[in-house]
Order: sequence, then C-alpha cells, then structure tokens
Amino acid sequence: MHKRWVLKPGGDPEKVASLAAALGVAPALAELLIQRDVNTFAEARAFFRPELGNLHDPFLMKDMDLAVNRINKAMDAGEKILVYGDYDVDGTTAVALVYTFLRELGHDKIDFYIPDRYAEGYGISFQSVDFAAENGFSLVIALDCGIKAIEKVAKGKEKGVDFIICDHHRPGEFLPEAVAVLDAKRSDCNYPFKELSGCGVGFKLIQALASARNIPFSTLNKYLDLVVVSIASDIVPITGENRILAYYGLKLLNQSPRPGFEAILKFSNVNRKPVSAVTESNGLVNGNESDPEEFIFSRELTISDLVFLLGPRINAAGRIESGRNSVELLICEDDEKAERIGQQINDFNTTRRDLDSTTTDMAMDAIKTVPRLKSARSTVVYNPDWHKGVIGIVASRLIESYYRPTIVLTQSNGLITGSARSIKDFDIYDAIDECSDLLEHFGGHKYAAGLSMKPENLNAFIEKFETVATRMISDDMLTPEVEIDLDIKLNEINQKFMRVLKQFAPFGPGNMSPVFQTNGVIDNGYGRVVGKNHLKLTIGHPEIASAPFPAIAFQQGDHFPYISSGRPFNICYHIEENEWNGKKDIQLNIKDIKISPSE
Repeated sequence: MHKRWVLKPGGDPEKVASLAAALGVAPALAELLIQRDVNTFAEARAFFRPELGNLHDPFLMKDMDLAVNRINKAMDAGEKILVYGDYDVDGTTAVALVYTFLRELGHDKIDFYIPDRYAEGYGISFQSVDFAAENGFSLVIALDCGIKAIEKVAKGKEKGVDFIICDHHRPGEFLPEAVAVLDAKRSDCNYPFKELSGCGVGFKLIQALASARNIPFSTLNKYLDLVVVSIASDIVPITGENRILAYYGLKLLNQSPRPGFEAILKFSNVNRKPVSAVTESNGLVNGNESDPEEFIFSRELTISDLVFLLGPRINAAGRIESGRNSVELLICEDDEKAERIGQQINDFNTTRRDLDSTTTDMAMDAIKTVPRLKSARSTVVYNPDWHKGVIGIVASRLIESYYRPTIVLTQSNGLITGSARSIKDFDIYDAIDECSDLLEHFGGHKYAAGLSMKPENLNAFIEKFETVATRMISDDMLTPEVEIDLDIKLNEINQKFMRVLKQFAPFGPGNMSPVFQTNGVIDNGYGRVVGKNHLKLTIGHPEIASAPFPAIAFQQGDHFPYISSGRPFNICYHIEENEWNGKKDIQLNIKDIKISPSE
C-alpha cells in the first residue's frame, strides 16, 4: 500500500541548540523533545524521570468526594457492594483493581459482575440491575461504562440500588442520576487530565479512598500493572498522568508481575526476564503489525507487548465465553490456579484467532463483491452470522488493506450490532453521532466506537454514514500517512544516542516511537528475503563514513529486486535495540521504503 511521508517542521534552531547544550545531548534528540513540548531542563527531567508524586489530587475530579463518602458509608454499614465492569481489558482490569482494593480494606460483602457480551451487550444492563436488587447489593460501582446508562441507573434507584459511575467515554447530553459520576470528560469537571483509561479512573478512586483513610500511597503501587495494561490496550494517550502510571506499571510488570500476568506470559513467545529499568525499542512488537508474535526475542516487556500479547488474551475470555474468567485470573494469588485459568484463556485466544481469520477473509470477499464498496469512502459490511466477539478486530484488519473508516456489523439479540474503527484525522464517533437517529445505542472515542440498530435501519444507516464520510474525508486522508520526526544521517546514530532515545519510552499515542528518515542508503549486498516477505538488510551510506546497521523491513520483500541491484533508496524507520544471545546491537526497523521515482 502506497504511503505518504510527512516530515514534521523543524524546531527553532536557537531553542534546539539551547536545550541540547543544557542536557548534553545531540541536537536531533533535543528536537525530538521540543516536538513533545519538552522545552526546558526541568521539563526534560520530569519527562525522563516520571514521579508518582506528580499525579493529580484525585479530589479535583468532579463528584470524587461524593463517591468516597458513599463507599465509606457502605463499608461502615456493612452494605453489599457490586463492582461492575465492561468485558474488555480496560473493564476487567478496572474491576480487578477496585474489587481487590476494597477486599483488602476488609470489606467482605462484595462481589464483581461482568456482563455477557452476547446476552447483555456493552455497559450496564437491565439484567445486572435486577441481579443487584435481587441479591441485596445496595451499591454498584460501575467501571469503564455507565456514562450513558440513564435508564438503567434510574431503574436501580427505583429498586434501592445506588450507582457510582467511573467512566472515561464521552458523555451524552444528560448524565445518569447516580450518586457520583466520575468522568474527566464531563463539561463541568475541571480535572487537569482528560485522557485516563477506565482503569485509570478506578485508580483515582482508590487513590482518593486511600487518602481519606490515611493509607500511604505506596500501598497502591502494586495495582499499577493493571493500570498500564489498560492504558496500552485501550490506546489512550501516554502523556501526562498516563505516562507516569505507565512508566511505573511497566516496571512492576517486568520485575514482579502478578500471578495472572505471569501465567499469560508463559503462553506467549516472549522470553521475559527481570530488569531494573524499563525501556521500549519501538511502538510495535518489532514493528510487525500483521503477525506480532513472529519475531520476538528475549527482552523486557514494552507497551507493544501489552497491546499485542497480553491484551488480546485477556480480551479473549469475554469474546469467546465470559470476561469473568479474566477477572478471576487477575485477582488470583495462587500460581497453580493462575496457570490453570491462563491455559483456559490461552485456549480462548486460539479460538478467537481462528474466528478472526475466518471472519476477516469473509469480510474481504464481501468488499470485493459489493459494488457500492468499490468507490466508497467508508467500509460498512454486515453478516448476521459473524461472531460478535471478533468484529472489532476484523474492522482493524480491513483498514490495513482498505484504508478507510470501517464498521463491521453482525446480529445479536434481535439487533444489528457493530464495531467501528477509524483512520487518521477522521472522528468516527462524531460521524456515527450524525447518524444517531437511526441507532438504538452508540458510544466510544474518536478512533473506535460501538453501535447497535434495528435491522430495518441498516440500509439507511449505511447510506447516511457514507454521506457523512464523503463530506468529511479528503483524498489525502485515504492514503496512509507516515509521520516522520526527523531527517538524519546514519553517522548521527551511536550508543549514546540510543541510550538517550530509550529513555523516551514508554511509547504510545501522544509519544510515539520516533520515526527517522534517511535518503540515499544502500544495502551491503548480502540482503535477503526472510519469513513472510520480510527483508533482512545491512544498511550503509555510500557517501558518509559510518558503520553499517542491520535492518529489518517487514512485509516489504517486493523491494528486494531493486535493493539487491546496489542502487540507493530512501528509508523511514525506528531505531531499536535488538538483543540476541546476550548481545545488544542497534537495529533499524524500516517502516517504509521509497525507491527512485524513475524506477
């Protein structure tokens, strides 16, 4: 697929030189910092050395005092508390976090509830409200959902069930009449950081509870592994508080993972080892999006591993059977039991991958055979028999081949339900909102959303969504973009450069692994195609004296005939540290290759 290379504008030379001198780093590294709005020595120190002490006061969040007071009242009175969460990674990690914390405070009249993806659907369900009332739960703490559950919360109130909503999705016009609604995206909430994950909101809740009970903050550190897995899997920006939480969460995962995570890791092919510092070589698992488990070697865990290895396995339980299994795994303290549940969840993941592959093939065939999709600016495909648990993954797969906003729909409980994924600069939540008159429910973010509708509205929805997409999408937006941070020469890359670059991690949205461009490089003549159409090269600059660098270029074997001729070409790439047999080397992870326009 052809990609546009867009080089970021250069920074002010005087600012770059001043910061480089203050930090004692190469100008290229100073420019990367300025691109991330790190302009002074003090800001660089905070960036490179995140401190838990810099987390915001949780009571700055609207309604936090009400939530804490209600939970304390419930605990003091011995009320039954139900911790409720969505069935995905963010929801299950949030439930595990809050449930475990309240249990450790000594409250034993507590249980957790994960809705059935198929029988109940996303968010708070009427069934769960009935369950709470019938089983004597007078307080429900809803995590990663509930911001639009107006009718369900009202029904709970009628039945004597109070709700505390802890969410991070965009609110609708009205809020549910809960005891407290914790969501930094509320228009009347002045909390300084707006991009917490659902589990992150749960962490702020236990931080507030700990503060109100004079419990040292250090006792909360053991929950940060749950928070970082949610941050990675929910693709929230790794900036501000999320950067701090992710930094320490990764440390914990690498040094002392809880039994549940350890059990999952045994079924991945990462040969994990304890480390004293957390680094990340790039924003993907060795850059291989299509098959992230193909080239993985002994190293510390990164955000990418959480996205591609831990997250899908935790999600698989809710996709194939029940998200309750994931919570059981995450709260488990017994290694043997954790391994049994981990094996079961890994089996679910194998089933999920098979369903994912089959459904993707069917959806690709549909795109090729449906006339309206050949010239459309959006992809909307529907099959009533597709498995609801994998349609979000399939939507992402389709974007890899057909780069346009994509909605994959199936049928469940008499409704057509679907998952939406987007492309850069297209707000799919806003686009779906414009079609809300045809929907029963929708929710989500700028780049991912869920929706449901009556079957009779399907054709009208497809037509209206395409009209919205046509209006909002320019021609350029339909070509994938590679955003390049800097144009550099290979002789600027050395071990000192790499040591500083590693400290930019953890990488993710808002702080992506830097992409560099170098023009006019050549292979040393020993390059070859390996694996599934990948290139293994040794890259040098014919006109600049520097040691050549090993390089890997996934899914780019088609360029080999040109490269093997010895002619120069341009590359954009990540710089990463590759470890093999105990030896660490700098490696270029090539994202894209451009050959001479005349070729």
